[in-house]
Amino acid sequence: MKTIIQIVLWIACIGFGYLIYQSVTGPIEFKKVKQERFAKVVSKLKDIRNAQEAYKTANGKYANDFKTLISFVDTGKYTITQQRDSSYMEMDKTYGIELLKEIKIIDTLGFVSVKDSLFKNDDRYKSLMDVPYAQGGEKFEMKSAIIDKGGYKAPVFEAKVKKNVILYDQPKDLLDRENAQISVEEVNGDVIKVGSLEQVSTSGNWPPIYDKKSDL
Repeated sequence: MKTIIQIVLWIACIGFGYLIYQSVTGPIEFKKVKQERFAKVVSKLKDIRNAQEAYKTANGKYANDFKTLISFVDTGKYTITQQRDSSYMEMDKTYGIELLKEIKIIDTLGFVSVKDSLFKNDDRYKSLMDVPYAQGGEKFEMKSAIIDKGGYKAPVFEAKVKKNVILYDQPKDLLDRENAQISVEEVNGDVIKVGSLEQVSTSGNWPPIYDKKSDL
């Protein structure tokens, strides 16, 4: 009986030791996995933002779906312009004299491919909608709109994905804690996103650490 009790106690000690080990190393490993995956997602969201800004430059609004956006990147062109100052003399009817009028002239110098400008020889733009690490084929959710800001009709867009999609295989308790994050050093809330449908902004909700990681 004494031997059995000793064996049970040893098993219990090993079990408690493992739980303590997991409580220490689990969050560390979770953070490592999280930052690696989030960096990839941020990089993709930056590509979406760059493509959307190019689309807005050409069309005056943002694309509402990825099919339209990808097609634009594939075939669209930037107009290269140059602005210069000029002037001329014009008769002023009130005073009966010629007055100098200053104007700005915009010259069109040429065109450059959006695809070449943003993505060089990389065709990653063709999969802008695909979420890195998503196991179920999940896509980024993207919408655009026109909102009223002080009487000004402003085009806006937002692209986002749930953290649960990216961290699908992580411990539930750590994932729940991550979804409740409120910190300037973390991605707050349960989504990673760029842009906004309520504010005129093309910023992302990630901290500077992910800008550094995605630029490596």
